[in-house]
Amino acid sequence: MILKLAKKYIPQIIRSKYVIAFLIFYVWLFFGDQHSIWERKEYESNIEALEKEKAYFLEKIEKDKKRIHELKTDKENLEKFAREQYLMKKKNEDIFIFIEED
Repeated sequence: MILKLAKKYIPQIIRSKYVIAFLIFYVWLFFGDQHSIWERKEYESNIEALEKEKAYFLEKIEKDKKRIHELKTDKENLEKFAREQYLMKKKNEDIFIFIEED
């Protein structure tokens, strides 16, 4: 009964074994494989996020290189950096730390 209905309502080209095999392969490729279209989209979005992160860190590295160069070449900048970041002082100085409360 089902075969008669299939022959009656489904065109001959769709009943071809090659078309059926192609459709099964296409569905398997699109949904079932570990390299499916969905997985590829997810990988592409991960790659985009990682490229943005890479650009951010490369920019940060350049800023740090400039800062290191400034600290190595200018003694006043080095002293200022040491005072602000590491609370260092000269022998005849006192340091007062002010903490702002919100």
